[in-house]
Amino acid sequence: MARVAIVTGGTRGIGRAICEALKADGMTVVANYAGNEEKARAFTEETGIAAYKWDVGDHQATMDGCARVMDEVGPIDVLVNNAGITRDGTLMKMSFEDWNDVVRINLGGCFNMAKACFEGMRDRKWGRIVNIGSINGQAGQYGQVNYAAAKSGIHGFTKALAQEGARFGVTVNAIAPGYIDTDMVAAVPENVLEKIVARIPVGRLGHADEIARGVSFLASEDGGFITGSTLSINGGQHMY
Repeated sequence: MARVAIVTGGTRGIGRAICEALKADGMTVVANYAGNEEKARAFTEETGIAAYKWDVGDHQATMDGCARVMDEVGPIDVLVNNAGITRDGTLMKMSFEDWNDVVRINLGGCFNMAKACFEGMRDRKWGRIVNIGSINGQAGQYGQVNYAAAKSGIHGFTKALAQEGARFGVTVNAIAPGYIDTDMVAAVPENVLEKIVARIPVGRLGHADEIARGVSFLASEDGGFITGSTLSINGGQHMY
């Protein structure tokens, strides 16, 4: 029987690439999304991957949404916490709402989804959780105290939960992408983007499918001895 995987923020960008990679691996994949229903329908038509709508930052909505997926599709074996937003600005200009929304969705979403899925994985003695962090959670970034804090929190969350899951066959890892050619990065002003690319040793932006291949490996049977790790896929921009 095929493993069931759920990818939050799965209908576009990195999330879509992850969905397509896991489907190619033979998994039954479900995408979660919170925004545009028209784009989600187009995604499902193009990929054959079902899309379920809820806000991962809403705890009860997440518990209810995951319960529905489990009822309609099957027990969730693989969870990819990819959903994320930005509300950039310096601390002096950042509102509490800008701070709270980013932390609630980017970091709180990981807790909510894990809370919904982890127990079943533990009971079945097999599970894979892959959390999408960020180079900016590792190195920080001007104008992103909210995003950097949330993504840095994901890396700590990963290490702690990995210790809870290890003896039950549940691995928990993170991937920290660098700058990837997605819509989020396309919104960066061109002159700023040129400066960013100039700091990437390989001399280009990453591609979404390069992140997806990392997720594919960590979610596989072959990734069973890897847990509590953060895989940096950033073209050499940040090394430590």
